[in-house]
Amino acid sequence: MNKRKREGLASNSDNMSDAERIVYNVIHSKQNMGIWIADIKRETSLPESMIKKSIKMLQTKGEIKEVVNIKNKSRKHYMAAGFEPADEITGGSWYSEGKLDQEYIFRLRQVCLNYISRNVIANRDGILEFINRGGYFSGTTTQEVDQILGNLVLDDKIIEVKSTGYGDYEKFPVGRVCYRCKSKGGVNNGEGKFGAMASIPCGVCPRINLCSPDGYISPKTCEFYQKWLDF
Repeated sequence: MNKRKREGLASNSDNMSDAERIVYNVIHSKQNMGIWIADIKRETSLPESMIKKSIKMLQTKGEIKEVVNIKNKSRKHYMAAGFEPADEITGGSWYSEGKLDQEYIFRLRQVCLNYISRNVIANRDGILEFINRGGYFSGTTTQEVDQILGNLVLDDKIIEVKSTGYGDYEKFPVGRVCYRCKSKGGVNNGEGKFGAMASIPCGVCPRINLCSPDGYISPKTCEFYQKWLDF
């Protein structure tokens, strides 16, 4: 689904004052990342009172909306109505009301483990179909299952293998990535705690592939990693 619903500037710009149009275009230019009110002031050079009045009018007209930025909840953050907030703003599907949804992660891990254990060999598509068909969760995505499976591999609960097309693998094309439980006994039903990677935000972070020690996204600047360390 394309999160950007409209690509032009203000569709109802004729109904805006000059100040409203300037403020709207700045907000719209940030697309699904939105913008903090202080940055609007910096980019437009308009008086703060005029910016606040324009924002109020734009909200009334349904042109913009206020969104919660999980990294700075106290800041007023605005976005054009045609966009949905990026994961960097909301925290992604692993977060609920700004907190890591450990219950959802734990339950999804267990469903994946149980399915793999019962079927001996399983692939991502089969697991996702089972989850969605069974109605275990609402709208579990391919990306979420991929991240959980990768998390389980890192936690040494399952093994990632490639199908040979023979024996247990006869249902899967040769070379298809599949998964099987690490222990012969299958799922450890006594698993009451997360593994090493599941217990930290990194284990389910949708930006883990972009994270590096000195990069724009890094452990040094990650709010969730710091909170985990403090905890």
